[in-house]
Amino acid sequence: VQSFMRGWLCRRKWKTIVQDYICSPHAESMRKRNQIVFNMVEAESEYVHQLYVLVNCFLRPLRMAASSKKPPISHDDVSSIFLNRYGIFCLLFGGFTDHFFPFFFTDLFDILLPMLNIYQEFVRNHQYSLQVLANCKQNRDFDKLLKQYEANPACEGRMLETFLTYPMFQIPRYIITLHELLAHTPHEHVERKSLEFAKSKLEELSRVMHDEVSDTENIRKNLAIERTIVEGCDILLDTSQTFIRQGSLIQVPSVERGKLSKVRLGSLSLKKEGERQCFLFTKHFLICTRSSGGKLHLLK
Repeated sequence: VQSFMRGWLCRRKWKTIVQDYICSPHAESMRKRNQIVFNMVEAESEYVHQLYVLVNCFLRPLRMAASSKKPPISHDDVSSIFLNRYGIFCLLFGGFTDHFFPFFFTDLFDILLPMLNIYQEFVRNHQYSLQVLANCKQNRDFDKLLKQYEANPACEGRMLETFLTYPMFQIPRYIITLHELLAHTPHEHVERKSLEFAKSKLEELSRVMHDEVSDTENIRKNLAIERTIVEGCDILLDTSQTFIRQGSLIQVPSVERGKLSKVRLGSLSLKKEGERQCFLFTKHFLICTRSSGGKLHLLK
């Protein structure tokens, strides 16, 4: 009887302890933390599925088309469009999904962090890949073939550009998730330091990628403008020259004391209004005229 009573008292006390903990702020924080982790696993599964559709519905068929007798696209263009997306697919496939539960959450970041530099090249060339795709769409045969691929039920009505953009949001999403996790992770938690380290590394990588993307896009923008000018423009080959904006301005003659005076701009004498194509940079202001053929000519 004494043994029975001691067991009953112990179970009642343990039940009270468990119930008190379930209602405690710490338990509520842990529930929110676990929900964040499982939401990330679900989002990662969806992301892997999107990359799977990208590879099987676009990348592999386009590689086959590039090897055909009359290819609508070259292998170089296929490589330029898809860049490292196949590598990203191989990197994440099974990382946060199939092999999640045998590891601590931070173990997966420890495994993936050294490989996330693959995103650096991808993000740097993302705009270029979209530009190559837009140029390829000028080919009617390629455009027709691409629409057939996009009509696949697995694409759910989404265009290729949509799938190409998905990896762009991964690192920002990881940073947000880690920030939310840290908000619900006690300071004495075994994963606290690892989560802070992963967050700092991802934020550093994000800053580096942002700076590199800005520099790369600026160089490409300058070169694109330089190619549109018939005479060329050597000052745009300066990598420290930053593009600000472009647009059309109307150059008008000035009037002095009721008398029309000539306005000289470079070697151009102007007696009437004229539209000019202008490009503003950090160091120079370019003024061009547009010929009837649509080409630009730089004023001296």
